[in-house]
Amino acid sequence: MKFRRSLLGLLAVAAALGGFSVAAQAQSYKAEYKMSLVLGPPTPWGEAGRIWADLVKERTQGRINIKLYPGVSLIQGDQTREFSALRQGVIDMAVGSTINWSPQVKQLNLFSLPFLMPDYAAVDALTQGTVGKEIFQTLDKAGVVPLAWGENGYREITNSKRAIKSPEDLKGMKIRVVGSPIFSDMFSTLGANPTQMSWADAQPALASGAVDGQENPLFLFTVLKMHTVGQKFVTTWGYMADPLVFVVNKEVWGSWTPADQAIVRQAAVDAGKQNIALARKGLVEADKPVLKDIAAMGVTVTQLTPAEREAFVKATRPVYAKWTPTIGKELVTQAEQAIAARKK
Repeated sequence: MKFRRSLLGLLAVAAALGGFSVAAQAQSYKAEYKMSLVLGPPTPWGEAGRIWADLVKERTQGRINIKLYPGVSLIQGDQTREFSALRQGVIDMAVGSTINWSPQVKQLNLFSLPFLMPDYAAVDALTQGTVGKEIFQTLDKAGVVPLAWGENGYREITNSKRAIKSPEDLKGMKIRVVGSPIFSDMFSTLGANPTQMSWADAQPALASGAVDGQENPLFLFTVLKMHTVGQKFVTTWGYMADPLVFVVNKEVWGSWTPADQAIVRQAAVDAGKQNIALARKGLVEADKPVLKDIAAMGVTVTQLTPAEREAFVKATRPVYAKWTPTIGKELVTQAEQAIAARKK
């Protein structure tokens, strides 16, 4: 009898402590969480953040409120510092680019290998398969909680000088690239003069003619009306796609109840699917209406033939070979096999 009373007493204490723990956890929620984005709405990237934030607020009945900080304004516009700021807690959550985080997480350079992913089915084979799971494990070990994949899109090249149909056409051209060394290597190999700068600096540089061209998903061309900053030539070469990742700072994640964690995760998955559809809109259709919209701006649009594209593939193989050991040969081989086995 005495033992039974002691046991009941212990259970009561445990229950009380458990209730206290949940209550304390709920009280530790911030009034507002900061989400970092490079681009805001109405771009597909910005919409990814907005949709995620809206779904979380609605599904948690306002327990988790998220404010968007586009232009990576929490880190003075330096997108390559975003991952470090996430780990340090300067940023609570982000929809971030594999390119921008690759200086801190070398495996993310996988997605920047030139001409690794020939089509959207190849992108999906990586992000939605075992390679994607492995990358998420790597990100978790690196200090953040990855929840879902999104997409910025295939990066196509634009310039103010001439139509680009062969590697020779790039020779001597000043091209703005992001702050990831693999991009400098690739454009140098193609004979261009790559210049690393943030997107905030790139726009005035293009307008003034200090830089001849840049590479980005085509939605950016139409949203920012890039023909007004001298970009009169567009070449679709599909040399790499830029997956996005929905992540949360580990301490922030740990401060939420398991039920709220599940809500935030599912909201990220749902937002990611909507974002991917937005990023591909106008480009997966046979007539590619986005290209028609760009041509209607008075821009020369060049779509490479398979033979023309192959010339770029061959020219960039040294970069592919150079970066494979950095990324990890096993991971690269795994990715190549997943792409070879994809359903088209």
